[in-house]
Amino acid sequence: MSHNTTPAPQRAQLKKTLTLLPVVMIGLAYMQPMTLFDTFGIVTNLTAGHVATAYAFALIAILFTAVSYGQLVRRFPSAGSAYTYAQKAISPHLGFMVGWSSLLDYLFMPMINILLAKSYFETLIPGVPSWIFVVLLVGFMTLSNLKGIKTVANFNSVIVWLQVVVMAGITGMVIYGVAHGVGDGTLLSSKPFWSDDAHVVPMITGATILCFSFLGFDGISSLSEETKDAERTIPRAIFLTALIGGVIFIAVSYFLQLYFPDVARFHDPDSSQPEIMLFVAGRALQFGILIFSVVTVLASGMAAHAGVSRLMYVMGRDGVFPERFFGYISPKWHTPSLNVLLVGAIALLAINFDLVTATALCNFGALVAFTFVNVSVFAQFWVREKRRNTLKDHINFLLLPLCGVITVGALWVNLEESAMVLGLIWAAVGIVYLAMVTKVFREPVPQYSEEI
Repeated sequence: MSHNTTPAPQRAQLKKTLTLLPVVMIGLAYMQPMTLFDTFGIVTNLTAGHVATAYAFALIAILFTAVSYGQLVRRFPSAGSAYTYAQKAISPHLGFMVGWSSLLDYLFMPMINILLAKSYFETLIPGVPSWIFVVLLVGFMTLSNLKGIKTVANFNSVIVWLQVVVMAGITGMVIYGVAHGVGDGTLLSSKPFWSDDAHVVPMITGATILCFSFLGFDGISSLSEETKDAERTIPRAIFLTALIGGVIFIAVSYFLQLYFPDVARFHDPDSSQPEIMLFVAGRALQFGILIFSVVTVLASGMAAHAGVSRLMYVMGRDGVFPERFFGYISPKWHTPSLNVLLVGAIALLAINFDLVTATALCNFGALVAFTFVNVSVFAQFWVREKRRNTLKDHINFLLLPLCGVITVGALWVNLEESAMVLGLIWAAVGIVYLAMVTKVFREPVPQYSEEI
């Protein structure tokens, strides 16, 4: 007598479709290279005309943390990013708090990009209510993420290449102007890097501001479960994203500094992009470039939207968030569709939300993630696995993460007060929530386990 048994339906999972180039493109779209023009006036004023050197310092600092991300992706190829790394390498309790704090970075980044796009539209088309633009942009961003990460990757690839073309065109105009006597009037000069007016401390302070231009290189670690050969591809993509972004920032800022040796021509150095476009490209092209800026921030928002929905999925899969909602994967699209819709709903708050507050919360979350990724490398490899027998071990698992912690520490020192206050309030809420989940810490923090 035979018995027919119906196998249990398999749980839908994220689908591995990404390769190295699309992942790098998502990271660069997240970073949004054209943000250079927004911060140029601020950092020029701060560094006395040495933005290129400040970017070089920022790149060095970021690369230390990029190496740490790479080490941990190879060990824990999970979509949970810093949350998973701290959970596995240090402790589940601390891992939850790192994930909770990282939500500030990822959760508010889509909204920040929509807020920026809204401000551009208000300048370009002042007669149309801005909430219409917010709804349309958030709708496009959410639908693209629902369909799958490949859709986001394809869109971002196009936008990144267009950004490179636009930035190359602007840089060409800058070079033409300098060659014809504008600014310093010479294309070969050491002044953008060093001069008699240069001082190291202001340039390091400028670097702390510019480090936030690199936000996004870390976000692609959340794509590990949708990337083929993730243990090799994601570490390379993280490093390449930071390096390529840094080279673009340094090269463009060098020529831009020759065109604008100081802030004398800017009416408002804190909002320099429109004036740069006006002086360099003229009023007609300024309008077109601002339209394109809307598209670039939309691409960045789409990448951030993808990252945070994956982080919440992993936290839901673990059980620290309600699994039925946060741990759900759409069988049709293989995306965390409910999380995508939730992030889209939060992004709609851009209709009335304050950009300064959103940015402050984002910065706090990013620094928490950066700090504990470096600490996790030391805790996992140096302490847990006792990999400290060779010079290579000393460099990889002690020296490099230590340098990462020190450079991120400089960012903590310069973090604005509002970011620290709001971040600590958010962390306090997280501690209360964790106490509820663990019944006042009497039970272990839930973690996902899978049979191999």
